Amino acid sequence: MHARILMGEQIRVTSDAKEIDGALTSGVPIWIELEQQDHACDKLLAETLHLHPLTIEDIWSDRPAPKVESYDSYLYVIVHGIKSVKRGIELAELDIVIGKTFVITHDTYHLCDDVAAELDRNPKLLAKGPAYLAHALLDHVVDQYLPVIDDVDAQIEDLENEVLRKAGTKLGPPVMRKILRFKRMLLGLRRMAIHQREILLHLGRGEFEQIPKDATPFYRDVYDHFLRVSDLVESYRDLVTSALEAYLSVQSNRMNDIMKTLTLIATVMLPITFVAGVYGMNFKHMPELEEEWGYPAALGLMALIAGGCLWWFRAKGWVGNRELELPEEDA
Repeated sequence: MHARILMGEQIRVTSDAKEIDGALTSGVPIWIELEQQDHACDKLLAETLHLHPLTIEDIWSDRPAPKVESYDSYLYVIVHGIKSVKRGIELAELDIVIGKTFVITHDTYHLCDDVAAELDRNPKLLAKGPAYLAHALLDHVVDQYLPVIDDVDAQIEDLENEVLRKAGTKLGPPVMRKILRFKRMLLGLRRMAIHQREILLHLGRGEFEQIPKDATPFYRDVYDHFLRVSDLVESYRDLVTSALEAYLSVQSNRMNDIMKTLTLIATVMLPITFVAGVYGMNFKHMPELEEEWGYPAALGLMALIAGGCLWWFRAKGWVGNRELELPEEDA
């Protein structure tokens, strides 16, 4: 672990456990960033800060749902950010403990690195109090959603184009798997967003004593930003569902085209097969069998029947590029 301690108008960065304990005891503003669990961290959380055992357990474990818990001396908040990965997005957990003079974070995905760099440049953020630093952390996490969400929007647009090109072909199954992967991803994101939206709403209402009234407007602003993200997730979920329906529809239409082609072929062959079957019975009293013109006449009849069927199909617009005849509208 390492900490940033406000020493006058300067920020001191340290990893010395004794120096961190001294800063907590003296009540100077401090931001402690936890990394890996070890004896020093457990001692700091349990003996120095007297955090509840369940809080310590939650800090070191991954929870799929955000939550907020208020205790006598601190406020514990779990929120989730998102990271863009090769196959979509990944939820990233951030644990925040807000006390009277301290903020503790557990950030395994390095969501708050930019806030730390800003604090090193401008110590006034920590001087305002832990609630304002916690707001900066939450605001930064929520702001990171928008670029990733915009990238998801572009991916869904490409997915819709792929559906039109590849559905019903041998390239269709990978597109179907991609659609289902998007649905699972957005479903998990939606479940998280529902809980996180409620948590940010409670924080923005000033329901916790660790957040002063003059800081609640900033938390409401974070809630408003995340509300937009939540609405976008809902709309993208609908778009992916529509893409799935379009995939099935395009696949069905192409299957219908194939069946129509086979049906037309079978329809053309049926009367030809009938003629061939009649002259293949070889009865003794079939005068055509003994005529010289019998064989070419049978072939000509078959060709005439096939040509007539194809002309009829084309006249109806079932083959070729001719448009279907539409009935006239009633006056």
